[in-house]
Amino acid sequence: MELNKVKMIVTDLDETLLRTDKTISQYTIDTIKKVRQKGIKFIFATARGSSAYRFVDAELFDAYVLLNGTKAYIGDNLIYEKTIPPDVFVPILQNLSASKLKCAAEVGGLHYANFNIKEKWADMEDFIYSDFSDISAPADKLYILIEDPGQLDLVAALLPAGLYLNPSRDNMAMVMHQEATKLKGVRAIAEEFGISRQQIIAFGDDINDKEMLLHCGFGVAMENALDEVLAVADHICELSNQDGVAKWLEEHILLQR
Repeated sequence: MELNKVKMIVTDLDETLLRTDKTISQYTIDTIKKVRQKGIKFIFATARGSSAYRFVDAELFDAYVLLNGTKAYIGDNLIYEKTIPPDVFVPILQNLSASKLKCAAEVGGLHYANFNIKEKWADMEDFIYSDFSDISAPADKLYILIEDPGQLDLVAALLPAGLYLNPSRDNMAMVMHQEATKLKGVRAIAEEFGISRQQIIAFGDDINDKEMLLHCGFGVAMENALDEVLAVADHICELSNQDGVAKWLEEHILLQR
């Protein structure tokens, strides 16, 4: 890819754009603004739902992908959505509960769970204890705490066609609609902007970023990314605590234009 032809930047949030304390430095904010002033679209793609807004100002971005690709927005406009119907996911979660796994569904910003989510995520809001029989709306995603590697096989065995399992590096597994991926959300946004995938640079660190780095025009992995993510990247940048994304953009995009 010729970097001088880039038209869109997409970045993961946690451990990529966000520092480990979940902040964004003023230097990174200023760099994003400079990139946008060059006419380049800047978006984020995260597994987070509404909690993303606690850490980033949506006004700093042209668009964003939430919930690992379940929803994609340009401003306030929802342009892509792939949720899981309750008649599909409720039996899955009830079976997992019967097997003593800690699991939850995120539904319209509410987290229905069979365990105390705040013990793992102290800042989690909108949490409801549930046996999942009280849910009648589609889920944006399901998630399961994995305390033993063999539990992944148990979860996978319960999934019908149309869903997929996405383990992450923090001992959590997400279950998503098969069309809910970061890459598909990014492509939906790019299509609205009239941008081809070859004109996109993607930054990430975790397994759910791999497809995005591999199939956008240019992929940049964080220095501490998983080995399989590093393996598909075109470049590697410094850690988020060192403003790696911003430094890479300044060197390879801003100083070259």
